[in-house]
Amino acid sequence: MAAKRSLSQAQLGYELMDRKRNILIREMVNLSDKAKEIRGSIDQVFSDAYRSLQEANIMLGVVTPLTNQIPEETGVKVTYRSVMGVELPTVKLEEAPLEMTYSPMLTNSQFDRAFICFNKAKMMAATLAEIENSVYRLSVAIKKTQKRANALKNILIPRYTEQVKFITNALEEKEREEFSRQKIIKANKEKQETA
Repeated sequence: MAAKRSLSQAQLGYELMDRKRNILIREMVNLSDKAKEIRGSIDQVFSDAYRSLQEANIMLGVVTPLTNQIPEETGVKVTYRSVMGVELPTVKLEEAPLEMTYSPMLTNSQFDRAFICFNKAKMMAATLAEIENSVYRLSVAIKKTQKRANALKNILIPRYTEQVKFITNALEEKEREEFSRQKIIKANKEKQETA
């Protein structure tokens, strides 16, 4: 009975691991599609930003003193959500209205364009970081789940199946022996009664 119970628990565990793996794979595929889409557009945004910055450097000379006037980003918040026990990050970057912290009289339109493009790239980079980190965590969880499912399927379930089969065969053999013994005892009793 214990072997049968262990076998049914192993089979149930395998089914649950298989479902978990399928859900994690589905989630990872969805996130991978989003990441591919964002990667394509973020490359274009960074390219535009660096081109504008380069043109501003050519027209204004070195713009490093102006870039030092732009404050560092401190509005990044990371929280976590759970998908089948896997903690996935959610990166929130507060989208504040753009405020020029530098003097517009010392810059040109290319510098302003670079500022806007880098701000857009910052927002996209936060989203991309969230998605790529989630994809990585999901892939690690999928590998772990796959290993466990394979261990159940290829090691534990066959082991318990053999154990149940062996015990069942042994019990059936004892039952047949007992039946034969009872038959012989009954036949001997009938002989003694008739003699």
